Amino acid sequence: MGMYEDDGVMAGARGRSLWQEEPALRRRMPDPVRDAAVRAVLIVAVTLTQATVTFFLTLTGSWLALPMALGAIAGTVVATWGVLDVMITRQMWNQRYGVVSEPSSTARGRRRERRRAHAESRTEHRWQPGAGRAGRIPRGGGETAPAARPAVWPPPGADRRYQASSGRG
Repeated sequence: MGMYEDDGVMAGARGRSLWQEEPALRRRMPDPVRDAAVRAVLIVAVTLTQATVTFFLTLTGSWLALPMALGAIAGTVVATWGVLDVMITRQMWNQRYGVVSEPSSTARGRRRERRRAHAESRTEHRWQPGAGRAGRIPRGGGETAPAARPAVWPPPGADRRYQASSGRG
């Protein structure tokens, strides 16, 4: 038997495992942000390697120095794009999914107020079963039809953009 036993415990230290779980210090990055970060790190690594090779080819006076220099310049542009992509993806993620669901979050109270107002407006427009025949469609007797509901879309003449006198051919 060697220094370690089969169960992962060192022979001399009882009860102490080789692998200990530690709580994460920060939360895991969202998948799109992590993908962009990995892509950016790979691009930057290749660009730095290319720049180093270009430097050494320039020192030796090789004819490959010029094409490698042009490639290193293009790689710098692409690496800059990669880093900006990480920042933009992170910002986009925070804007879409970044509402913190904690009691201290200001967005939570506003969202609750909007939901409450929306629910109240829905109950005002809903047909009440105890209201009798009010609000029902008349069956053709002596009853008059209810007032016309307002249109969801304004009539075509109400929009000034489409009038003939606007000067647009």
